[in-house]
Amino acid sequence: MVITEPDSTEPDRGDGREPEAAATAPEGAEPGDQTEDGTDDHERWQRFAAGATPAPAAEAPPGRLRAAGRLAARAARSEWTLAALFSALLAVGMTWPLARNLNRVIPHDLGDPLLQAYTLGWLSDALRTDPASVWGTNSFWPAPDSLLFTDTLFGYAPAAMFAVDGPSTLVVYNVLFIATFALAFLGGYALLRQLGARVAGSAVGAAAFAYAPWKLAHLGHLNVLSSGAIALALAMLARGHGWSMRDGFKPERQRPGWIIAGWLVALWQFAIGVALGLSFVYVMLAIAVVVGLFWLVKRPALNWRTVAADGAGGVVFSLGVLWIADRHASVAQAYPETVRDYDYVAWFSPTWQSFIIAPEESRLWGAAHEAARTDLTWPPEQTLLVGFTVLALAIAGLIWSSWSRWQRWCLALGIAVLTALAMGPHFLDDGRWAYGLLYEYAPGFDAVRTPGRLVLYITILLAILAAGTLTRLADDADAVAHESRVDRRLQVKAPRRVHALFFLPIVFVLGEGLMVPEFHEPPAAPLDVSELEGPVMFLPSDGRDTQVQFWTVDGFVDMVNGSAAFTPAATSELREMSKSFPDESAIADLREAGVETVVVIPDWLPGSDWAGLDTEQEPLGVDVERTDDAIIYHLNAE
Repeated sequence: MVITEPDSTEPDRGDGREPEAAATAPEGAEPGDQTEDGTDDHERWQRFAAGATPAPAAEAPPGRLRAAGRLAARAARSEWTLAALFSALLAVGMTWPLARNLNRVIPHDLGDPLLQAYTLGWLSDALRTDPASVWGTNSFWPAPDSLLFTDTLFGYAPAAMFAVDGPSTLVVYNVLFIATFALAFLGGYALLRQLGARVAGSAVGAAAFAYAPWKLAHLGHLNVLSSGAIALALAMLARGHGWSMRDGFKPERQRPGWIIAGWLVALWQFAIGVALGLSFVYVMLAIAVVVGLFWLVKRPALNWRTVAADGAGGVVFSLGVLWIADRHASVAQAYPETVRDYDYVAWFSPTWQSFIIAPEESRLWGAAHEAARTDLTWPPEQTLLVGFTVLALAIAGLIWSSWSRWQRWCLALGIAVLTALAMGPHFLDDGRWAYGLLYEYAPGFDAVRTPGRLVLYITILLAILAAGTLTRLADDADAVAHESRVDRRLQVKAPRRVHALFFLPIVFVLGEGLMVPEFHEPPAAPLDVSELEGPVMFLPSDGRDTQVQFWTVDGFVDMVNGSAAFTPAATSELREMSKSFPDESAIADLREAGVETVVVIPDWLPGSDWAGLDTEQEPLGVDVERTDDAIIYHLNAE
């Protein structure tokens, strides 16, 4: 998808020059003087000053093939083609060597990444075989709607269709993992260009958004890394409404098609998961309120196509959000465990210091901030460094920027409000007048584990301020060059080597975003899981259930095991009664619950709650099958 840059930002000419808005005619030339070919002398002089070549003699229009070739050539040279290519190559480089081992390893750890890879595999199997059953996975048997126990990644369903077994599921997950960084950069770049930032400022701001150090703590959370569509949707909606920060609202620039696309991309973002989707819906609502008030006061000229596009797009977005939200609400009603206690939220919430502390996954700052992390209760959610480079540029942008003073103060206010909300119960007065209001009165926030992920929007606002600083530098460099020009009839820009210097901060931004490479090869299943008679219970049943879930990608046998954002009470009860297995009482309880097979993995027993399990015992009425890596108990053997 191609987004043309705002009209206020003119592309550089080949020689770094462009015509003034009102070029003067040569001495002695009068407007209206015409040459033998009927061309106005003043018009010809304007073309000459712009460095334009004389119009060629009229010739027959090119054929379809030649026209298509010219169109392809122009598209290949487009700023947005180059931006997309750069985004993809940068993402591959920043996550290297993952691209070399797509079908063998998974990034960060064997916990949540395997859970989300399993989720992709389930989406593929359910949508290909029985779409109506997509909400109820084979995990957490016999609980219904178990896909909704965590982020569904439903927006990734088209890509998930390629996940048909273990290796292909890893490939799909890893490609999406890399793509999240590419889309975040491209989306951030599109937003900043639409707002009016120049290329260098937009590139630096996009890098700060895509590779913020706080994201490194979430390398195991594909749902949290998937934030690029937020920036992209905002860029499309701003473009469609003809609005930018530099030029304000321009009625002639309204593009209804971009409005429709923006609403659809916003819905796609929400469909990936509510971890980011919930706050995004409220952000969209807040923007709608601000825009509505602006319209009431200023009454800008909106054409009927814009109004129709907003109506249609808004309705589709709202219906899609309500449909998904209703599914989650039904789960929340059935399982009170989804509600987070306010003290529980406080355990995961950041403090004032969190915003300058980097996670351990940061190659540049991880070791240096190790002592600071020891005072945090849960560092993965509390290390929220956005990057010292973007912070410095943003602070400079509060004083000296291409954005207006009023716009800068609005951005600063937004950062302050979001910081207060992101701190949750750790803000003043336990956050009762900030995040506490969302927790008490905004639907959905009582199920959010940590408010710290609102740092995403702080990062966007800081990137906008930073882009404004670099845009002002580029503007001033051009102004100096223009004032120093010899020919007063030409508008002169600074040399390209000068503008290249404004890209320099991206090196420091990317340096802060470098990760400590950590890739793991999922262990092979100790037996053919697809041959088991379900429902199955694997023991021990603890944090390693994500590996068990991934093993079931080849067959999806029903099982008690599961890992998600919360654990249903029924699953906790089955786990508790299984701790005395293979005692007769435990076997009787599991039989009564409907469990057919129990698989014990001896290597996992030491140090677990099942460490005392007697693996040598062979209970009466139970068929016991032993392999090198597992013991299979058939509870209802005849």
